[in-house]
Amino acid sequence: MTTTQTTTKVTAPAPAEPATSGTLALPPHIARATATAGGAITVISAFLAWTWTSAFPGDLTVYGYPGGLQWLVLVSGALLTLFGLSSYGIKGLTWLTPQGADPAIRLAAYAALATAWFSMGAIATTLGGVVNLEPGAYVALIGTLIGWIGARSLPYERPETTPADPEDTGFGQFKHNLGNRWETYKGAFTTGTAAPAKTLPSYVEILIVAAVLALGLVVFTYGITTEYDELFIGFLITAGFGFAAIQKAGLIQRVSALTARHRNVTLVGAFAAAAAFPFTQSDDQYATIGVNILIFATVALGLNIVVGLAGLLDLGYVAFLGVGAYAAALVSGSPTSPFGIHLPFWQAILVGAAASMIFGVLIGAPTLRLRGDYLAIVTLGFGEIFRIAVLNLDGTSGPDVTNGSNGISSIPNLNLFGFDFGATHTIAGFTIGRFANYFFLMLLVTLIVVVVFRRSAESRIGRAWVAIREDETAAEAMGINGFRTKLIAFALGATLAGLAGAVQAHVTYTVTPEQYQFAHAVPPNSAFLLAAVVLGGMGTISGPLVGGALLFLIPAKLQFMSDYQLFAFGLALVLLMRFRPEGLIANRRQQLEFHEKDEAPATLTKAGA
Repeated sequence: MTTTQTTTKVTAPAPAEPATSGTLALPPHIARATATAGGAITVISAFLAWTWTSAFPGDLTVYGYPGGLQWLVLVSGALLTLFGLSSYGIKGLTWLTPQGADPAIRLAAYAALATAWFSMGAIATTLGGVVNLEPGAYVALIGTLIGWIGARSLPYERPETTPADPEDTGFGQFKHNLGNRWETYKGAFTTGTAAPAKTLPSYVEILIVAAVLALGLVVFTYGITTEYDELFIGFLITAGFGFAAIQKAGLIQRVSALTARHRNVTLVGAFAAAAAFPFTQSDDQYATIGVNILIFATVALGLNIVVGLAGLLDLGYVAFLGVGAYAAALVSGSPTSPFGIHLPFWQAILVGAAASMIFGVLIGAPTLRLRGDYLAIVTLGFGEIFRIAVLNLDGTSGPDVTNGSNGISSIPNLNLFGFDFGATHTIAGFTIGRFANYFFLMLLVTLIVVVVFRRSAESRIGRAWVAIREDETAAEAMGINGFRTKLIAFALGATLAGLAGAVQAHVTYTVTPEQYQFAHAVPPNSAFLLAAVVLGGMGTISGPLVGGALLFLIPAKLQFMSDYQLFAFGLALVLLMRFRPEGLIANRRQQLEFHEKDEAPATLTKAGA
């Protein structure tokens, strides 16, 4: 008997195509047209009257010319329209979206929707109801809603998700399903690979960099000169979503590539743009905020050496700013100084920097053998010891050195080479006040700190700092002297803080112990300085400068939230750590570390399989 076996060939099923559909049910071509039309309607609405009375600031009663919040809606609507037109491949606009248009369209639609609806809510709240809205306001609301519906209907590849475990608890299943929905929602903002950039002549690339820097000056000047709270909040909404849209479009990456090829030109251009800021102001009102932003951002950049490069968690860094300020104030001719010394400024600033460096070495030498939380606790203790010490050096509880809680007051204005920083000057027809004079001086100090940071980070010692930050044990095994390397970082960071402190003493006229606390509603303090480094991006130059500017500008402009600033500050940090732990401006290494999963394909396509 013969048995015959039949073998059936089993063919593996082909991998399923990823699901591509929008959140809302509109055909793709209609969704794209709807989003673009919504952006155009939003632009038109900015030229219509939004209210009948000028009681709301910004004068939104004029036809044919935007004012106040209308400018912000106009910008967001223009972004939505341009990205929508670029998605059609229109010649001359495709360069706007090298990484794809759809994620940028979605974020631009959110910018327009959030700004317009916030604006109408603010108008209705201030004037006493929606009855005060003119037809132009309803056009803006409808236009932004149309654009948002179209943007949310654009198709995208949905990432694969796993079903919830039926044996799990009800809350566990809810949490799992919520996580699946969040992953699906994030899939709508996943970008593709950027198209290769065209090779441009060097002078064209430099002109593009100059144009971007000029645009940055315009945005910064507009933000710092907003005259009322509603306008500043609207500016934050538009700038936040707009920046995200531009980044998803791939323009930020293109500009970053250009600035990397022309680093020296970018550095000079950036400081030239910053130096032009005082000439855009008619008085010293906003130059005051500008010089304080520079002080705060410069100290944050010095802390970036300690935290961002060397990986040392310093919670008492503001004490080094105080040491520099007190040291310079004591030798600058203040009548309340017990020393009675009046040194030239270049000597006073060196005294401030040297005093901070000495304190950095004295504090760092016995403590830098500690790691992690233990080092953080010690530095926190040093910050409080400094504040309490200068508070008690009042002639009663201790020697009469710092005048106790009254501090060192009446610090005279600087006079360098016959130029009185406390007087008003006229330069090329522009009137430059006291704070604008100190703005230029602080800008020079910031330039010095940037150059020192850049040269240090690219040197052998900078590479040693990074090695210790990544793995101190492995770095020491490779021959790096960990203690000496960390001590250099600690001393250099303290020295840079002392430079800024010497200028701060003359800007504020008075230095008191209350200015140098760990946490306080008014920056600079150690908590805000550390947050500026983390917010901006550790290990970068522009990150702490941007983070410091935001963390000083936002509390200064939103005075009505003074009672809730620390709460908002903590909430913002939690959200930042959850959604963008690498900071606003992060280097490639940190992006890979924090988003290692995101580097893999978001969906299982044929190529991925």
